[in-house]
Amino acid sequence: MSKETIKRIDALLGSVLCWLLTVHRWFAELLGGGSAAGPVTPQKILFLKLIEQGATVIAAPAIKAAVAKVGRENVYFCVFVENRAIVDILDLIPRENVLEIRHKTLVQFAQDALKVMAQVRRLGVDTVIDMEFMARAPAILAYLTGARWRVGLHRFTAEGPYRGDLMTHRVHYNPYLHTSLAYRLLIEALDQDPQDLPLLKVPAGRPEEERHRFHPTPEETAKVRGLIDGGAAPRPGRRLVVLNPNTGDLLPIRMWPTERFVELGQRILAEQPDAILVITGAPSERKGAEDVCRRIGSERVVSVAGATTLREVLVLYTLADVLVTNDSGPGHFASMTDIHNIVLFGPETPQLFGPLGENRHVIWAQLACSPCVSPYNHRFSPCTNNRCMQAISVDQVYREVVAALEAKR
Repeated sequence: MSKETIKRIDALLGSVLCWLLTVHRWFAELLGGGSAAGPVTPQKILFLKLIEQGATVIAAPAIKAAVAKVGRENVYFCVFVENRAIVDILDLIPRENVLEIRHKTLVQFAQDALKVMAQVRRLGVDTVIDMEFMARAPAILAYLTGARWRVGLHRFTAEGPYRGDLMTHRVHYNPYLHTSLAYRLLIEALDQDPQDLPLLKVPAGRPEEERHRFHPTPEETAKVRGLIDGGAAPRPGRRLVVLNPNTGDLLPIRMWPTERFVELGQRILAEQPDAILVITGAPSERKGAEDVCRRIGSERVVSVAGATTLREVLVLYTLADVLVTNDSGPGHFASMTDIHNIVLFGPETPQLFGPLGENRHVIWAQLACSPCVSPYNHRFSPCTNNRCMQAISVDQVYREVVAALEAKR
């Protein structure tokens, strides 16, 4: 199923299921004597974070907090199968504790969701943390696991999407908190009285700047070096600049115009004689990335889009000096290395979704309409003309690249 199809099913069928399950919860609590009050002591914690591998990186502090609370072997993570790679790379929990769900078809999704719910019950998981902002399917899944405590966002009196009343710990969505901090506060909600609404009435603090570090093996480094040298002649003292144009982005309004990536690449090669360009992208972006490579037109540029695993992309970042990318997963993956990370923002805001780490560089035009994509609208923007991205000039980005190269030098 496409991302848009999933959203529409979530909006239509999800709303009905949330209402029905809410009624079930009301009757269950009425017959069972009501819900518990005061802090809770979980034994096993399951995170629900089905999509967005980049967001999983900034969820690392929350996962670490759960590990500190119940132990590494008692933390589980449920994710769509194609997004599992980043969970394994983070290596914060045992690999056997990662629960996968396929979603190519609605039937496949339903089958795997049922398997996950049965598995969670067998494992005796008593706490579920719903990390999906305002989506309904994870809230439904959290309730049907039978977990005693369920933590997630609740709209209260706001005009956000209806998700029923399925959480025992209902957290108020604060659009002024960085997402990494919002995730960690979901864990802290377990230490609060769930009746003291809205949660959490504690100081928010600041996002943790300590990065989760990625360390490749020597064999991995040698393999990626060979991949780069196979497409561009090796040069002593060369500088590696990675361009990630997202030619097949699932949210097209986040894309900086492809022709500007081409112009940027040509300018870097013309004015930085020791530079080598590497074009990256997912397998679905391979054709577009190769087109960018061809249009740049130099023996000092190579495309590895579709030819690398996610782990190999991170290895590339450990070898490279600078990354230029749209607001997407690579911006967060890069924060796990020492590469200088230039991220172009438009329809979303870096104040909420910006990468962490000291080598991040954000370019954002801050138009009055931006951000137009948020949890409140399920990331359905009315925009058909992303002027917020078009407002970012090649000169702006090139200046950041030069400054980053000098800083690395």
